[in-house]
Amino acid sequence: MVTSTSLKTTKSEEIFAAAQKLMPGGVNSPVRAFKSVGGQPIVFDRVKGAYAWDVDGNQYIDYIGTWGPAICGHAHPEVLQALHEVLEKGTSFGAPCYLENVLAEMVIDAVPSIEMVRFVNSGTEACMAVLRLMRAYTGRDKVIKFEGCYHGHADMFLVKAGSGVATLGLPDSPGVPKSTTANTLTAPFNDLEAVKALFAENPGEISGVILEPVVGNAGFIPPDAGFLEGLRELTHENGALLVFDEVMTGFRIAYGGAQQRFGVTPDLTTLGKIIGGGLPVGAYGGKQEIMSMVAPAGPMYQAGTLSGNPLAMTAGIKTLQLLQQPGNYERLDQITKRLTDGMLQVAQETGHVACGGQISGMFGFFFAEGPVHNYEDAKKSDLNKFARFHRGMLEHGVYLAPSQFEAGFMSLAHTEADIDRTLDAARAVMSNL
Repeated sequence: MVTSTSLKTTKSEEIFAAAQKLMPGGVNSPVRAFKSVGGQPIVFDRVKGAYAWDVDGNQYIDYIGTWGPAICGHAHPEVLQALHEVLEKGTSFGAPCYLENVLAEMVIDAVPSIEMVRFVNSGTEACMAVLRLMRAYTGRDKVIKFEGCYHGHADMFLVKAGSGVATLGLPDSPGVPKSTTANTLTAPFNDLEAVKALFAENPGEISGVILEPVVGNAGFIPPDAGFLEGLRELTHENGALLVFDEVMTGFRIAYGGAQQRFGVTPDLTTLGKIIGGGLPVGAYGGKQEIMSMVAPAGPMYQAGTLSGNPLAMTAGIKTLQLLQQPGNYERLDQITKRLTDGMLQVAQETGHVACGGQISGMFGFFFAEGPVHNYEDAKKSDLNKFARFHRGMLEHGVYLAPSQFEAGFMSLAHTEADIDRTLDAARAVMSNL
């Protein structure tokens, strides 16, 4: 892996060195430490539009977008203005506020599966709650998840998880009791037969199936034709619930998420990222009959002091309003396709085996023979080559996810010139890999 750099990183190095004495690994989320790509992590100072600046003054074209929420671009002026106005009223209430109603109505109107919604503070929290709800509603304890799908860091989901777990090479996590994960069953993504077998082996015991309808935490992996439809049929047949984790895909690959894009409606959905406009937020929702199990309407307890925070609600409302403007999703699809097609063409021209793709503003590619159908396929990617490529792109002012096992994100703030610069950088880097 590359550890040297021609970037001016003096301040980043100083800050990160100090951070390692203050926080585990010097970070508050593992992927930020650049463990899988080597070299010095970049310490951000500010962001605007499609760009990020580090503490040493280096500018980057940013394809992470705070891991998805910045779909309209960082620090959008209309979002900032809305936040300034609501700040005057206070930063947190711990009581009902009208803004919760407004965002709830927008989410319910947009997402096919959601008739009622509960706001929480993160995608992890949403997935924890939805698992409890699945079990409460069905009276069953077991759940099926897919290898490489990441649903947050809760104990019961850290079984063959993707994202940071995959990045660090940790198949599971110490500190997770076997009893906690005993009811978590796993199958390869895009493998309906494996799911059928799990239902057959555990008759009447499985509460439901949870998945990222488009995987973003093992790299970008789309569903095969018929896979989501097959899961919908299987869960119906077995009296189980189907749950889409749309923390990444919600309001990104279509305004109504993956379920609108693919025409498959789950029973429950988790959301996050975009619906908070860059502020901490999560949500879970679904059929009214199921959501009525949640306290205080029903017996399943879940609570949060900062849930429905007025700042997060405001940023989410304004972001969704911006996304409703005509042509936005068509433009996201066009510029993201140009980037991914261009990357694959550059790889071919420079003699590298690569595959990848995109749906709307979500994308990814692997240094591997394609196509990639599941996590096992993704693990065949040349991780050392990706690490060298990532560092090279940093040197050329392009900030990509510091892990092969993470999707990338485009924003409406990216320009054709940004794509040109990125492809020029990729050509220069790949020519010297």
